[in-house]
Amino acid sequence: MGEERFAVAADLLALLGDRTRLALLHALTAGEADVTTLTEACGAARPAVSQHLARLRLAGLVDTRKEGRRVIYSLRHGHLRRLVEEALKTADHRLTGH
Repeated sequence: MGEERFAVAADLLALLGDRTRLALLHALTAGEADVTTLTEACGAARPAVSQHLARLRLAGLVDTRKEGRRVIYSLRHGHLRRLVEEALKTADHRLTGH
């Protein structure tokens, strides 16, 4: 199980290693959002946002639900919220030198 666990964790961190996906996940830490809201939040083109969201969904990191014609995205696990927040806190420390 040890090797498999490291492989899955490495795959997760690789997904988080993309700036747009990290921005999308960060936006979702505030709660559910649709593609339009997430596109505005991360500043990427809508087709790119849709592709990144599809990757995150296939990886099991985000959930979706339909609200009329809109698809609403949310984080699947609280663990992911904490991981994103810790990554950004670490970045803040590196940027400020503290």
